Amino acid sequence: MNLSRRRFLAATAATAGLAAVAPPLGPGAFAGAATTTLSVVRRPIQVLGKSAEMFDIVQPDGARGLHAEAGGRFRVRLENRAGEPTLIHWHGLTPPWQQDGVPGLSQPALAPGKGYDYDFPLERPGTHWMHSHLGLQEQRLLAAPLIVRDPADRDADVHEVVVMLHDFTFRDPTEILAGLRGSGDAAAAGGHGAGHGQPASAGHGAPPPAAAGHGGQGDHAAMAPAAAHLHDVEYDAFLAADRSLDDPQVYRVEKGGRVSLRLINAATATHFWIDLDRLHGRLVAVDGIAVVPMDGRRFEFAIAQRLDILLQLPAEEGAWPVFAVREGDVKRTGFVLATKSGRIARQAGEAHDKADPVGLGLERRLRATAPLAPRAVDRSHTLTFTEAPGYVWMLNGKVHGEHAPLAVRQGERVEITFADQTTMAHPMHLHGHPFQVVAIDGHRMSGAVRDTVLVPARGSVTVAFDAVNPGKWALHCHHLYHMAGGMMTTVEYEA
Repeated sequence: MNLSRRRFLAATAATAGLAAVAPPLGPGAFAGAATTTLSVVRRPIQVLGKSAEMFDIVQPDGARGLHAEAGGRFRVRLENRAGEPTLIHWHGLTPPWQQDGVPGLSQPALAPGKGYDYDFPLERPGTHWMHSHLGLQEQRLLAAPLIVRDPADRDADVHEVVVMLHDFTFRDPTEILAGLRGSGDAAAAGGHGAGHGQPASAGHGAPPPAAAGHGGQGDHAAMAPAAAHLHDVEYDAFLAADRSLDDPQVYRVEKGGRVSLRLINAATATHFWIDLDRLHGRLVAVDGIAVVPMDGRRFEFAIAQRLDILLQLPAEEGAWPVFAVREGDVKRTGFVLATKSGRIARQAGEAHDKADPVGLGLERRLRATAPLAPRAVDRSHTLTFTEAPGYVWMLNGKVHGEHAPLAVRQGERVEITFADQTTMAHPMHLHGHPFQVVAIDGHRMSGAVRDTVLVPARGSVTVAFDAVNPGKWALHCHHLYHMAGGMMTTVEYEA
């Protein structure tokens, strides 16, 4: 089947970025320019027949998130109507650093009733997303799609389906974190919390000891290596487009039509396998950036990553489920593609077989269509992951706030090797720069260009990027509770 599209096969180089730091914007920054207003609001949601209050990011007409075109500008007025401070990160975009949405680093948190103005170029098309970078709000579904389309695709005969995945809990996420830190019983983390240094894949680890002090170097005692585990938080449900499989979202499609799936793993602590069931697809982009097309039916999908998959539907009426199965488990969520007369069968919330752990099987095979230009590496950093009692996660022996920034200089080719010595895998995200995967466990390769890569327990991954967007940039694990436990540092440009 011929599923290629110009947008993916004409991806721009990974080195796209801004050459200078723009000043902070004020209230009059958008005089005479069209601006989209995005409001952070509260909303009710129904899951498994029960109601809960979550967050959302909406336009005045109720549309979630933002759809824009490459070549234009990101002109957004962000308004906080949530009743508590918040701040939104534009995940996958490369703004000036003061507009990146990280509290205490790029901007102060946005107070209730206040607004911020944003204005910067949208240089690359891609599937991205926006989410809170304050506290644990992301667990309360404070996220939305951010789709940047290629103008060349305006007339493409392809049905676009955008789906966000979430892990959902009725509990207060601060209660979950307290349980993980050991200040409550294991039930606080869902009845399946695991202490560091204790295997938890079976879901019955004891809570960890009290937190170590954060007074400086040497305060965080390293743990002896223990068995790797997959999950440290249990959830009430897993959602696709805000729905569980007992009441899935149905997208109406044409028989024999082409569908472009834009999938966003917005879960806070869950890696998935995408299972196309009876369909076969062609993976054409990861994290919004083109890869050499790869055909398949099952794809690994780590936290914060995005997958663009093209489908050619059968030429008859029908309904086709697409599943997201939790790694190491049978629990799943999903949605349904159905023609006008397609019969929609009820789908079980559990797969027949337990999914494998999500690792680097797919990553090893991915190749960028526009890799970094060959050149010498000017600077290399190693970032070592360790853990300590009390749910403490460290980068180079330090928690965020005590960390030593990774220094770079404008124009350098930089490599960072992530070396994981912990019992869990970590999805590592660099703000403001796409990077290319150039080595896995020391074996060199010319892999995908992306912004989030999974680093497996006891494994290593090396990424490279060109330092072309000056500022102070967050670099962190995108497992929300690991980041809350200290797993964040910064990449900072030298003068």
